[in-house]
Amino acid sequence: MKSPTILALLFTLSMQASANPKAELAADTSHANAKPLVFDAILRDGAAGDEATTAELQSALKTGSAIVLDARAYEEYAVSHIPGAKAVPGKPGLTPALYTADVNAVLSATPDKNQPLILYCNGLNCGRSRRFAEEMIKVGYHNVRRYQLGAPGWRALGGLMQVEKSALISLLDEDKTAWLIDARDASGSTPALRNAKSIPLRDAAKAKDDGRLPMADHNTRIFVVGDSGAQARTVGEALAHDAFDNVAFYDGSIAELKELHVTHQ
Repeated sequence: MKSPTILALLFTLSMQASANPKAELAADTSHANAKPLVFDAILRDGAAGDEATTAELQSALKTGSAIVLDARAYEEYAVSHIPGAKAVPGKPGLTPALYTADVNAVLSATPDKNQPLILYCNGLNCGRSRRFAEEMIKVGYHNVRRYQLGAPGWRALGGLMQVEKSALISLLDEDKTAWLIDARDASGSTPALRNAKSIPLRDAAKAKDDGRLPMADHNTRIFVVGDSGAQARTVGEALAHDAFDNVAFYDGSIAELKELHVTHQ
């Protein structure tokens, strides 16, 4: 029997969330912008630290009400992380299977143990945020929550990811299935990028019909770059909200990506 998809699991969790008074309140609201109940789903796994819902994580990122920490190794963080999340160095001497972020790095950067913190890693079965939460609580942090749906759940619910420059350059060189999207408005003076598809914001919808997007596989890795991180993010969000599940933007300028520029002899 096939394993359930993350969306199927989220649907199941949303049904379970009806036992949560806070979730019932969200379900009963008639506000036009109210999130679907699935955004309030949690695992109820009983591990260390309370769980944060997707809606709560979105709010924390928007308002700055909590610091969001990525509990994965930096190499994974660089490939794709939730925008606004901070990387944490790992404890030395651990194998990848037992990787745990180093609580000492948080103690140094965030000594206030009442500071609200939200941790995440690679989803339902990932132990990194669980282990990290245990260590945070042991040293006295009082407001630690886990977004245990993690990066996969975030993407499945239309969330955009962010890529760092080093990972972007190496992945475009190594992963020949990845797509590069140029979010700029094309002009004669715009320097071309190798193997990039031009999709300015105004074209985001029609690009599904003219070959500029991988319609045969919506899980294809897509990277979006632009004249600024804000421009790339806007186009990336449009693609993620249009059912592409693996979209990341570069929060910088194309001018910084000399390795991707087409050179003319």
